[in-house]
Amino acid sequence: MEEINKTLNKIKQPDILKEKAAQRRLDILTKPKDSLGLLENIARRIVGITGKELPQISNKVIFTMAGDHGVTEEGVSAFPKEVTVQMVNNFINEGAAINVLAGHIGAKVIIVDMGVDGNFDRKDLVDLKINYGTKNMTKESAMTKKEAIKSIEAGIHVFKQEIISGIDIVGIGEMGIGNTTSSSAIVAALMERNIEEVVDRGTGINDKLLKNKISSIKKAIELNKPDRSDPIDVLSKLGGFEIGGMAGIIIAAASEMIPVVLDGFISGAAALIAYSLEPKVKDYIFASHCSVEKGHRVTLDYMGLKPLFDLELRLGEGTGAAIGINIIEAAVKIFSCMATFEEASVSKKD
Repeated sequence: MEEINKTLNKIKQPDILKEKAAQRRLDILTKPKDSLGLLENIARRIVGITGKELPQISNKVIFTMAGDHGVTEEGVSAFPKEVTVQMVNNFINEGAAINVLAGHIGAKVIIVDMGVDGNFDRKDLVDLKINYGTKNMTKESAMTKKEAIKSIEAGIHVFKQEIISGIDIVGIGEMGIGNTTSSSAIVAALMERNIEEVVDRGTGINDKLLKNKISSIKKAIELNKPDRSDPIDVLSKLGGFEIGGMAGIIIAAASEMIPVVLDGFISGAAALIAYSLEPKVKDYIFASHCSVEKGHRVTLDYMGLKPLFDLELRLGEGTGAAIGINIIEAAVKIFSCMATFEEASVSKKD
């Protein structure tokens, strides 16, 4: 826990004075006051987060964390767990949606093996494998507490390795068959919500599989009795290695005053773990979109995060984060590059 606590202790509130100065600049740009709506709020937040008077979003990095889940043995997904390995290879070969969208916005994609049930002999993959998938949480804890801590520390580590090359903004995404089941369990446990309120169809399961998914989550929570006052205990009993890794990236980014953009429901569950460890991380988080998974809206509302858009996405991988980064970059460019009334010699109504 030493590395985690050290990182958490570095997190401070964004610079409120810089945010106020940013608002003053927004008010003298060549436009009616507040006419760019939420884009202005985004720009103001980025100034407060980074502490830079005229920030730029140049170095964009998306971490796609992958891991398998033992709970797939219970038949909770429309796809077999082998798809995790296959999709990671697809990411590496740049054939997935995240590769296309990241290329579109000029972002670097870093694929991290946090716990895939398979091996990869590829240089373009970060290998931080903790185990070959989690255990079946309906029969035992998904992982040991030591593994849960290690997963968060792995997220911190991979972020620190990349920040050496420069990061202006981070996006997070994932791949792991069965991880909406783990995420639903985490959200239900940490927020004390009824399972039915947070569980949805994930990869598009039918009614029979959905009923089985709900039953499996209830069984896992009843068996493991996660302690909601201890988010690492919840992670260890119900979570996934990729979920812990994303939580680590979130707290690491916040500790370095770098904005982090969530993808969908699974990254939302990771954010909930990070938020439960240190509520101040919320000020560094942007929710890109609201997934069709109903538990995502519940999770974002709980943390007070408003999604930037809703395109009915439910893919994961970091795809929503890529689109969100594009919107944030647009907001920052407006703030930093747009002329003021005085610079443009445009009359301003007093």
